[in-house]
Amino acid sequence: MDHTVPYLCPSCGTNRSRFNLIEQVVQAVKKDPQTGSIVEYISDHDPLQFTYQGEKYRVQCGVCGLIDAEELFIRNAQRQKDI
Repeated sequence: MDHTVPYLCPSCGTNRSRFNLIEQVVQAVKKDPQTGSIVEYISDHDPLQFTYQGEKYRVQCGVCGLIDAEELFIRNAQRQKDI
């Protein structure tokens, strides 16, 4: 995602400058069903493990604390610009 575009918090509606970018780092694991302990770290190419399809980044508003998809902050800024 392009972090050089404006953001506007969709919750508080006032913050345009203070944000935390949260990079999501995925680690596939196999857990013991009884204890919950990690038994094995799984390769990205394991045919029995579904590959993570989620967002690479999330954004947190530095004013109200909302954490959501980066696209939501971008669209909210664009919508306010068009008004």
